[in-house]
Amino acid sequence: MNYLHLILRTKRHPSAILLGVQLIGMQLYPFIEGTKTGSIAFNVFGILVLVITTCMVRRTPGLVWISAGIALPVIVMLIMQISFGMDRLLPWSSGLEALFYFYAAGSLIGYMMEDRLATTDELFAAGATFTLLAWGFTHLFVLIQALEPGTFAAAIDTAAPRTWTELNYLSFALLSSTGIGDVIPLTAHARALASLEMFTGLIYLATVVARLIGFTVQSNKSAE
Repeated sequence: MNYLHLILRTKRHPSAILLGVQLIGMQLYPFIEGTKTGSIAFNVFGILVLVITTCMVRRTPGLVWISAGIALPVIVMLIMQISFGMDRLLPWSSGLEALFYFYAAGSLIGYMMEDRLATTDELFAAGATFTLLAWGFTHLFVLIQALEPGTFAAAIDTAAPRTWTELNYLSFALLSSTGIGDVIPLTAHARALASLEMFTGLIYLATVVARLIGFTVQSNKSAE
């Protein structure tokens, strides 16, 4: 019965599943990146996230066929990278993944903004959307670095390309406006993108998240 209850709760809160998978991936990536097996696992996990996110879009005002249309070529390119080592496809797959995550984030924002209620699933969606935005900018950083090596520097091993985990850390730091950490954008394009991410994070927190918090407080006062 406990397992059945858990399944029913996750069906009512699919945003929690998406958020949980994203957070688990962020914790696992540092253990697997940098090796051939880890690269394969990284791409397989990326496919899993794409599938879960596409299913999540079905609950939002977003159009599933658009989400699936972006995700399918990404999945094909990731499979080709896994099967044939076609690393030259990385800029293309990263660019499309960024587009996919931004579209999914926009769909979830539409889902949260379509009424004046703050449900439990919408609160989970707020976290999932933040992570989707961070992942979207991370893939844009990967794209820029692939096209222009040396775009980012770090305190340790400044000459080496930055890993996905390092760029994801930079993305979260910028989106949350908590700083920049030890990963620094060096080129004009990278700095412009970093500035755009900081602006996006401020607008998201000031509008979407603040709105949900306001509705939650209002609901609590009405229930008293």
